[in-house]
Amino acid sequence: MTERHLWLRHEVRSTERRTPLVPDDARRLVDSGVRLTVEESPQRIFPVAAYEAVGARVVPAGSWTSAPPGTVVLGLKELPDEPAELTHHHVYFGHAYKEQPGAAHLLRRFAAGGGALLDLEYLVDDEGRRLAAFGYWAGYLGAALAVLQHRGRLTAPLRPTDKDTLDETLRPLPGDEDLTALVVGALGRSGRGARAAFGTAGVDPTCWDLAETRDLDRAALLGHDVMVNAVLATSPIPPFLREQDLDDPARRLRTLCDVTCDVGSPLNVLPVYDRTTEWTEPARRLRKEPPLDLIAIDNLPSLLPRESSADFSRALLPLLLEYDVNPAWSRCMARFRRARAGLGPDEEGGHRD
Repeated sequence: MTERHLWLRHEVRSTERRTPLVPDDARRLVDSGVRLTVEESPQRIFPVAAYEAVGARVVPAGSWTSAPPGTVVLGLKELPDEPAELTHHHVYFGHAYKEQPGAAHLLRRFAAGGGALLDLEYLVDDEGRRLAAFGYWAGYLGAALAVLQHRGRLTAPLRPTDKDTLDETLRPLPGDEDLTALVVGALGRSGRGARAAFGTAGVDPTCWDLAETRDLDRAALLGHDVMVNAVLATSPIPPFLREQDLDDPARRLRTLCDVTCDVGSPLNVLPVYDRTTEWTEPARRLRKEPPLDLIAIDNLPSLLPRESSADFSRALLPLLLEYDVNPAWSRCMARFRRARAGLGPDEEGGHRD
């Protein structure tokens, strides 16, 4: 791997403070012989000088488009709309394999340029388990925001913070009423994070996973004050909430947080909303009477950027050190090729893998 060139790009989303590679782990890559280029990024939680100090070359934001052939471009969230043809291998969360809005267009860009999407969501072991994920912190923040919203203490716009400061706002205050909470997908990474945040908030949540959702008790679901969805469906299942459930006069549910944010996908288990919420307006009212507020922010861990980045980078580093040999990358590439092939011959364009 001594000739590998890795390029850490700037994130175009203004609220994205995380990074998939922290400076301490960047040092390990450089020491192993990786050529590392890091783009300037004013919002990244770690200053670019920290990367330069460990041997990375610093370049302007967005200059990955002119990176040499063979460069692997590393990021987290969506790419900018240009260039129309993507020629490099890109490692990030592409959200392009479940018919999400814009997925086909993104795949066509890769097909046209001969590049490849190595989607971090599909970087998995032999048994299909994710090898690097932000799930724990997504669940933690989802439950935290839901509690704060339910208690009337969620302020906007949201701002990045640290865990100690967040936990201080979560702890119950005198006069706080008891609330009932439900975590769906409680045994996964996000579910564990949600359970931990509820614990900090003094709440003992009901925990559902596969057994409970296989034969869903809708009345019991609607009987909780707060619900956090941490289920990322990989095949069609009946939705957990439907429009008619929101209008059920017996509904106690007042605050709904969808950590998964699979909006627009046919696999969405909460098809009761059509757009995510934002840092500027983290909660949106779905029903006025009785009230029901939705939180659906698709980069929740960016609110704890230092902690979440360090955890993710620690998990990703061994895989980056074995970029050419670890079979997880081959599985990623195979998943991309299947998606690309699904575009059809008239839409594929050139291929240079």
